Amino acid sequence: MRWPARLLWIDCTVAAAAGAAMLAASGWLSALYALPQSFVVGLAVVNLVYGAFSFSLARRDRRPLRLIVLLAVANLGWGVVCWGLAVALAGTASPFGVAHLVGEGLFVGGLGALEWRWRDQLRTAWLLPPRRRGGRGQNSSV
Repeated sequence: MRWPARLLWIDCTVAAAAGAAMLAASGWLSALYALPQSFVVGLAVVNLVYGAFSFSLARRDRRPLRLIVLLAVANLGWGVVCWGLAVALAGTASPFGVAHLVGEGLFVGGLGALEWRWRDQLRTAWLLPPRRRGGRGQNSSV
């Protein structure tokens, strides 16, 4: 399975993109979500911090297990926090705001579960094997 090798890159890219987009559109999102702009900015900052931390791991060839475990547990925890916020704010936030929190909780919690599952494999950056030429079923002129 090669895609788990990209899991930390997926984590940091999505977190950074979501954080930057939320920060840039915080005023509009605040109105859409019926939540204070400071709350939306807070969510954006959390995403940017997660993105920076997972980037610091993704770019390493060797990653300490304790930091991968920390990221996985933090993602699982943030997923629970998002679901708790969705429940707590269901009476005041718009359906879009609640949906955002539920969706973020599911996505981040899912990432945390995958990072936990593959924590040992994530300790090293996996490189794709070199392409073979002239092997069985391959065009040797390529």
